[in-house]
Amino acid sequence: MQPPITLGGIVVKPGEQRIIDLPMVRLYTHTEMTMPVHIIHGRRPGPRLFVSGAIHGDEINGMETIRRLLKMKQLQRLRGTLIAIPVVNAYGFINRSRYLPDRRDLNRSFPGSAKGSLASRLARLFMDEIVAHCTHGIDLHSGANGRTNLPQVRACLDRPETRQLAEAFGAPVIIDARLRDGSLREAGNEKGIPMLLYEAGESLRFSEVAIRTGMRGILAVMREIGMLAPRAHKRHHIEPLIATTASWVRAPISGVVISGAALGVQVKKGQVLGTVSDPFGEQQKPIESPADGIVIGRLNLPLVHAGDALFNIASTEGLPPVEMTMEVLANQLQAEDFDAEEPL
Repeated sequence: MQPPITLGGIVVKPGEQRIIDLPMVRLYTHTEMTMPVHIIHGRRPGPRLFVSGAIHGDEINGMETIRRLLKMKQLQRLRGTLIAIPVVNAYGFINRSRYLPDRRDLNRSFPGSAKGSLASRLARLFMDEIVAHCTHGIDLHSGANGRTNLPQVRACLDRPETRQLAEAFGAPVIIDARLRDGSLREAGNEKGIPMLLYEAGESLRFSEVAIRTGMRGILAVMREIGMLAPRAHKRHHIEPLIATTASWVRAPISGVVISGAALGVQVKKGQVLGTVSDPFGEQQKPIESPADGIVIGRLNLPLVHAGDALFNIASTEGLPPVEMTMEVLANQLQAEDFDAEEPL
């Protein structure tokens, strides 16, 4: 039996589940604010995994993914500890905003400081109360500013254990992404914690494909590191594409985007992804792909200024036999035939 764990000054014994409210900075109205943390502390020793959502307050797919994850019956037989934080940035979540009230990006504020800005203090709280207890981490995100993302994992693939977890997750695309200064992924890696960042869907909207792919991926990682027992019968595993680079194609002029390539489609260098036209139709410019690859992100808003990011193209090691559109991925999930309320 593993020892108890103390989080937020509260002792959680082996075999217990608790929701712990970590105090955050009060609002200026004197209203108390907390970060709710759901901890499942298994009886048997094993890895300690945190899964976090809504570090950006408008990215709500992660919250729903974690909500469904916590209902899975397999967690009753958990080895180790699962620490789930559905809403990290409660301030932004309430206001449907990516940022904190001080207009800072929480995911550029780690590891933070107890005496710093509001964002810095929240980052420090997360590091001290969550990351310090864990051996692995998965951070859930969505596209922002009217953009939507194909389900993808971003990780440091030069680290063997991290690469192993990224491949086990089973997202359609893995991006060998550099660490961003001030990000949770960077702070976790500096602590020696293998970290995955999962991107899927768009802000302020639920996507069943994003949510189900994420939940399935988290469970697969938990099996990979021994927190859950392996499946009795293996199901179809998506062979992910490895992307070495990803770059946004930007609007050549201001105007209206006419048509455009869908998420998951394969493109060739120089291929026209769509067009931008001025409102009077006097000027029209094609949007061309800068490289061979697959569309992993796109802007949904048709009104753009010159320089706005429109399509994110990932250059991959090879291409799949069929395109990975959201419709194709949805059909694959239907073929898996699982219900979020029942064990897989």
